[in-house]
Amino acid sequence: MRWAAAAALTAIFLPVSAQAHGLFDAHLLGRAPLLLTAVLVAAAWLLYVLGARKVPPRRSEALCFHSAMLLAVFSVFGPIDDWAESSTSWHMTQHMLFIIVIAPLWALARPLPQWRGVTGRFAQPLWTGILRAGRYPTLLALLHGAIIWIWHTPKLYVLALDNLWWHAFEHACFLFTGWLFWWSVLRANPKQVPQALMAVLLTLMHTGLLGALLTFGTVSFYGEGRSVDDQQLAGLIMWVPGGLIYLIGGGWIAWRWLTRMWRRQQTGAAREELG
Repeated sequence: MRWAAAAALTAIFLPVSAQAHGLFDAHLLGRAPLLLTAVLVAAAWLLYVLGARKVPPRRSEALCFHSAMLLAVFSVFGPIDDWAESSTSWHMTQHMLFIIVIAPLWALARPLPQWRGVTGRFAQPLWTGILRAGRYPTLLALLHGAIIWIWHTPKLYVLALDNLWWHAFEHACFLFTGWLFWWSVLRANPKQVPQALMAVLLTLMHTGLLGALLTFGTVSFYGEGRSVDDQQLAGLIMWVPGGLIYLIGGGWIAWRWLTRMWRRQQTGAAREELG
């Protein structure tokens, strides 16, 4: 997977002057938020690659991580970010990539051992805080839900479009809280499974509600320059594909839980026969 990391890191810093959000156009100082984002993405990726030498990940986990990072680069620095400037549906597509694709892939990748293998004690408080937060799926679902609704209010939605610093902060909010949410539910231990399922159900319901509001809205919520039809399409993107991913996630959690219970019953029955 080194080739994927090298290619993507090259793409991050490749001059793209034709794009509205290119890193190295005539107004470089004004693109500082994007440059900072690129540095953070590159640092996280490089730390993982270095950490993988000390703590080798499973192939499936490495594949999830590199896939998520490639998608993150494409979503933030690719054409979607430019299309989202004038299209509500493309803006929603970008948000959903963050929330229901990249974030769960990060959770499945389990990158903390690799990052900890490089940073050592330096960032130990951060990793410890993330691991402790994962014990509270419902609380993280509420936090992630609040972020989703806050950034889809008209004023903050437009603010993120008009200001690159707020735009970068919006993306960070979606990615970080989404990662914490999926981490807590997909990595839930047997005792936390009921909370994890409740967290997924809660998220499914409120994102479906937001999607329905956008779908059935008869006026543009985000300015006269955006068409109602495009807004309705954005609502459908959140409502249908998003709802499907949450259902799949909940089903996977339940399947893991039932599989563990079945194995325990089989082990217990085998012991009784031997005894």
